[in-house]
Amino acid sequence: MSRPMLLVFLLIILIITSQFEWRQPLVNDIDTASREAQKQQQISQREENVKEKIILSQEKNIQRLNELIRSLRGQLQHCRNNNETFNGTFSS
Repeated sequence: MSRPMLLVFLLIILIITSQFEWRQPLVNDIDTASREAQKQQQISQREENVKEKIILSQEKNIQRLNELIRSLRGQLQHCRNNNETFNGTFSS
């Protein structure tokens, strides 16, 4: 083989092998991007689940507090009634 033909042949081989190297990272980048998107989606789903649990817990606490308020109002009314009865008995 003549020298220019050998150089052209080596240049063609170099171009072909470099094409394979360029294409592979692109495929890897696409795979990586899809994995990252899936991870991000899973993280956001977990965050939503945690927020939901927090909201449910807060609603339970609010219901418990409302029950305590009702109970305290009943006790207060009972005390007022006893106080009025005591004051009525004491003044007469």
